[in-house]
Amino acid sequence: MESAHSAGATAVITRVAEQQWQAVAEGRVIGRGDASTRPDGRIFVSVDSWHGEVFDRLADAMLADLAMPLHTLVDEADLDTTARWARVGFTIARRERDYLVTTAPVATALPSGMTLVPPGEVVASAPQDYALTDASGHCVGVVRVTLRRTHARIGLIEVRPDARRHGIGRALLTEVLKALRHKGVETASAIVDEADAAAVALFEGVGARHTSSDLELVNERSAN
Repeated sequence: MESAHSAGATAVITRVAEQQWQAVAEGRVIGRGDASTRPDGRIFVSVDSWHGEVFDRLADAMLADLAMPLHTLVDEADLDTTARWARVGFTIARRERDYLVTTAPVATALPSGMTLVPPGEVVASAPQDYALTDASGHCVGVVRVTLRRTHARIGLIEVRPDARRHGIGRALLTEVLKALRHKGVETASAIVDEADAAAVALFEGVGARHTSSDLELVNERSAN
């Protein structure tokens, strides 16, 4: 039987699709690499292989084929995977906190004259956005939500710059949580940049629980 070391050294790395790579040894797939492009244009990569040498070779192939910079996410507690990405030139760009919050009602009222508008009813917002409008019907803030049965993912909270620091973000978030509760959604999760003190305070202020932390790693070097 071929040793793990020799399998890693002799594996054939192939780009099998626009954003997929495979490592094959003795007719078996022993590693996979994937890339995905976020809506903001950032490219995130991942490698699935228990073998360190295969991981490095897949990562090197992806670095050679894709435009820089490249990003990846790892659990902060996963020191082995973090070290593997560091070997191929990735460094820490930011830390993210994963939060989980119940949709049970929170005692916060909307400011006078403001109304929570369900998704799809405000032209300027995305189809999955809850919008907060003022008495003139102008959008003051939005919360972007992705529903998954009895769970929701909060992907964006944004308040108009001139309306910030008046408790509107907290009121908007709690109203959205109440609306989700009425839809049968029990919990919501969100990823928050650890350096964004206002966002951290917002979620912790409505009782969100910090469940884990992730590292966003980036490789900005030019391909050879």
